[in-house]
Amino acid sequence: MTASQYDMPKTAANHAQLSPLSFLTRTVAVYPARIGLIHGARRYSWGELGQRCRRLASALAARGIGHGDTVAIMAPNVPALFEAHFAPAMVGAVLNALNYRLDAASIAFILGHGGAKILITDREYSATMAQALAMLPADARPLVIDIDDDLAPPGGLLGEMDYEAFLAGGDPDFTYDLPPDEWDAIALCYTSGTTGNPKGVVTHHRGAYLNAMANVATWGMALHPVYLWTLPMFHANGWCFPWTITAMAGTHVCLRRVEAGAILAMIAEHRVSHMCGAPIVANMLVNAPDSLWPDLSARAGIKMMIAGAPPPAAVIEGIERRGFEVTHVYGLTEVYGPVTVCAWQEDWNDLPPAERARIKARQGVPYHSLDGLMVADARNMAPVPKDGVTMGEVFMRGNPVMKGYLKNQPATDEAFAGGWFHTGDLGVWHADGYIELKDRSKDIIISGGENISTIEVEDVLYQHPAILEAAVVGRPDETWGETPCAFVTLKPDAAATEAEIIAHCRANLARFKVPKTVVFGVLPKTSTGKMQKYILRERAAAFEKTAI
Repeated sequence: MTASQYDMPKTAANHAQLSPLSFLTRTVAVYPARIGLIHGARRYSWGELGQRCRRLASALAARGIGHGDTVAIMAPNVPALFEAHFAPAMVGAVLNALNYRLDAASIAFILGHGGAKILITDREYSATMAQALAMLPADARPLVIDIDDDLAPPGGLLGEMDYEAFLAGGDPDFTYDLPPDEWDAIALCYTSGTTGNPKGVVTHHRGAYLNAMANVATWGMALHPVYLWTLPMFHANGWCFPWTITAMAGTHVCLRRVEAGAILAMIAEHRVSHMCGAPIVANMLVNAPDSLWPDLSARAGIKMMIAGAPPPAAVIEGIERRGFEVTHVYGLTEVYGPVTVCAWQEDWNDLPPAERARIKARQGVPYHSLDGLMVADARNMAPVPKDGVTMGEVFMRGNPVMKGYLKNQPATDEAFAGGWFHTGDLGVWHADGYIELKDRSKDIIISGGENISTIEVEDVLYQHPAILEAAVVGRPDETWGETPCAFVTLKPDAAATEAEIIAHCRANLARFKVPKTVVFGVLPKTSTGKMQKYILRERAAAFEKTAI
């Protein structure tokens, strides 16, 4: 009889369910006196955070919240949202962190669809939340608890009681266990759909644990990082960083509003070592006035993880010139946030800055937690050649893939067809195994039978010295089917004409890829900084020929 044939069952001695709860348990026990969270003038040690999470769990249990129930929270990056990443899980409940930029109707749908039993809401969003709650049937309205944050702008209170009072009624010694099954849901995140209702992405304890640890490996993170919350914590559960930073006994530095001045002041005051965000955050810092920049010359490079949209090489080059070390990752809500990384090779260090930035803009190779990644033909799922040219859809599989879409089996089946998760993103596969996104399947422009990557055109636009932000979509054309239409925002005090921008593109792109139209103005974005291209496509389609 071989070792593989011998019956050796799992026991309590050699097997435990994987859950981020174990990160909190360990850090509270080992580093109780270290500062775990900073919010304005408030400082919480890990010992205090452990008690606050247990109090919240106890208070939830006292209100009947248990296994499988949904706890919704509408808040910016404040202590309550961090604590909600642990406390509901302690009683087997599921966290539903809401996007604070959604309209009332969308929020009402999410609360109803997700079956929220309790809603914790920051007073800043009371007006919208009151509208959303009024749209729900009386018997479907959750118990409401207010976050009366002293850093919040004025706002009314909607709930039965204040969050701190709710915690005060809980037991700081409340006992909790790991989930009975690591496949149990830990969170429910709703995608920001462009049409129809958003889809509810259900994730589990095992995936959250593994991707949190993969973040550690990806960043080569040492103990006690100081992490600035420039990324919305509601977005894909903050890419698992509430759990990652907790595992490493770091310090969470809360930030209610993502503004260049506030970010740079926090970096200087708290000696921030790590931060995350969409390219728009890096671009905001690159273009911040010199007067806002502290002297960082004596600091080691601040590590910044960029994802959410393919970053223009010019933005990467600009932020690294300021002393930041950029790690480019890629993922989706359906895979807990980032699951691929442009893993850096030492021999790239000797390349010119612009070339380094161009390479770093690729989406890269799998995280340790991801078991499969490929670029393949969407029709037959045959992998494309690794030639850096042939385009296909990006597919993934492994532990950090969602359980599925809540109450939407057809969408789940479609997403998992063929045993892979279909991302809907189009890219190429390079000879070294690194993938590079070229577009969303719905964003690719087909002009005269030729595929045009909007990302490629946007990358060139960002190289223009007057352009702050750019987005490219297809505009219907009777002759070519569609042609590139560029929407741009100029830097403050900068000037450029449509003819100048088109000439710049002609000097750097094949002629058929050059935008035929340039529109100036503020660009619509999601709460995480992604361009809302469906809005731009609608605008481009509505243009009258005489108005251009």
